[in-house]
Amino acid sequence: MKIQQIRNATLVIEYAGKKFLIDPLLANEGVYPPYPNSLRQDQNNPLVELPTSIDKLIHVDAVIVTHLHLDHFDGVAKEVLPKDLKMFVQNEEDANEVKKSGFFNVEVLQENTVFEGIQLIKTKGQHGRGEILKLTGQVCGVVFNHPNEKKLYIAGDTVWYDGVQEVLLKNHPEIIVVNGGDNQFLEGGSLIMGKDDIYEVYKTAPNAKIIVSHMEAVNHWTLSRTDLKSFINEKGIAAQVFVPEDGEEYTI
Repeated sequence: MKIQQIRNATLVIEYAGKKFLIDPLLANEGVYPPYPNSLRQDQNNPLVELPTSIDKLIHVDAVIVTHLHLDHFDGVAKEVLPKDLKMFVQNEEDANEVKKSGFFNVEVLQENTVFEGIQLIKTKGQHGRGEILKLTGQVCGVVFNHPNEKKLYIAGDTVWYDGVQEVLLKNHPEIIVVNGGDNQFLEGGSLIMGKDDIYEVYKTAPNAKIIVSHMEAVNHWTLSRTDLKSFINEKGIAAQVFVPEDGEEYTI
């Protein structure tokens, strides 16, 4: 498989001969206002440009949208993605919203969805802890499974909690992508994984390769790539945990 970090949580994954676009945030740098009640109120989103052209990103076999927050499925994605493209979403509510944008080949992920011979397993996520969950809403992840590939788990926008642990212990993924910028508002705590969450993933799946996405691209991030790499080195887990730059690709 090939996994390319694009920007924020946007990934391009080549798996069992098919190409997937994950959580497309495709706008130019600085198009959207900053998330309120958070750091960097003087910086518009996205904070950085795409590392590649949109034309290269939209020629895929399917798109997976883990949830409909702007930084995972934005107006530009709605505009430029072909309307007949296969779209996978987490639930009927999201499916209806995606269809309103003109997409007509939309499918809700299940625990045993099959696409072109690839098993796609919808997984649970928790987009924060406590009261903030009333604002963040439902999210999902997905496990990819195929006889000719290693098992891949895209965790999505989730913190570490027992639901993630269950996915790891049940599916034993060999490759794990976590969203790890520790994004936060000024109140309410982490919305996605921070360094301690990532370390819990490692401890539960010490033989897996862990790739950390969703970093330094929207204004409410609190964990930098530099600080995360320092933490990884301190823990002695740099051989298992990778922190890609935007545009970087892994062949696994």
